[in-house]
Amino acid sequence: MAELDTKSKSKTAHVFPGQGSQSVGMGSKLYQSSPRAREVFQEADEVLQFPISRLCFEGPEEELRQTINAQPAIMTVSIACLRAAPEVNHSVSPAFVAGHSLGEYTALVASNVLEFADAIRLVRERGRLMQKAGEIMPGGMAAVIGINEATLKEICCETGAEIANFNCSGQIVISGSKEALARAMDMAKARDARRVIPLQVSGAFHSTLMQPTIEGMAEAISQIKFKTPEVPIVVNSTAQPVTTAEGVKEELLRQLCNCVQWQPSVEYMVGEGVSIFIEIGPGQVLSGLIKRISSKVQVLNVSDPESIKALSF
Repeated sequence: MAELDTKSKSKTAHVFPGQGSQSVGMGSKLYQSSPRAREVFQEADEVLQFPISRLCFEGPEEELRQTINAQPAIMTVSIACLRAAPEVNHSVSPAFVAGHSLGEYTALVASNVLEFADAIRLVRERGRLMQKAGEIMPGGMAAVIGINEATLKEICCETGAEIANFNCSGQIVISGSKEALARAMDMAKARDARRVIPLQVSGAFHSTLMQPTIEGMAEAISQIKFKTPEVPIVVNSTAQPVTTAEGVKEELLRQLCNCVQWQPSVEYMVGEGVSIFIEIGPGQVLSGLIKRISSKVQVLNVSDPESIKALSF
């Protein structure tokens, strides 16, 4: 059983997963067992004006995986997890919050920058614009395992692909047009990458091919009220904390076409004294990455009623 030490002065960070963490059935046990989680799903259905909760619980998987649906679905489940866990809500005040790509929006809800209703509207629009950009400028992404950063940067320079995520040591995600990505994947294999894994996404996320999303997202962001963060947000594009509403707005546009600096973000938080990371939301992708980034920290997960019960105080 995972135990969370709240008696010591250990600093805690709350982190939130991004696209790719979705799975059919996610959140259904929470919906059944927690009135607070049920309220989150009901609010999401009302705001989006379609049953995103049913899509989370029942699928179909192909529809859930679509960017326009996956992003609000993951956020909904993550916030349901957060609100269903009184231990996390009331006993631990995080030193930082952070999220991987889409998860950054969830972190904004957790730090009270955005109301959940506003955030899920933004995320639905973000997913729509990203999916549309992928149709206008077709591309993809691939995880490259076991190759050093310098070599992969050379490959990207030669092929036109771009580095999209620094996830952890030995795992870097590249992004680009279909042709550039195919060339980069072949070149990485030729230069002894241990594995090259194409990702099931609808476009070249976190690359310059996402430029068509900027205008629409800027317009959507301008219509929403942003508050000052109650907890510093370590943001994707710089791996540094943002503490103002204006800084958050700038980040949300910047992260669309720029690399997610996940490993540097975790390293920053560890350097600032964080010794406990709690991943809140479906799956355990970030938990696995954090364990690879630092063997010295405690990593916990809140994704269902069982994992909430496992948080001992």
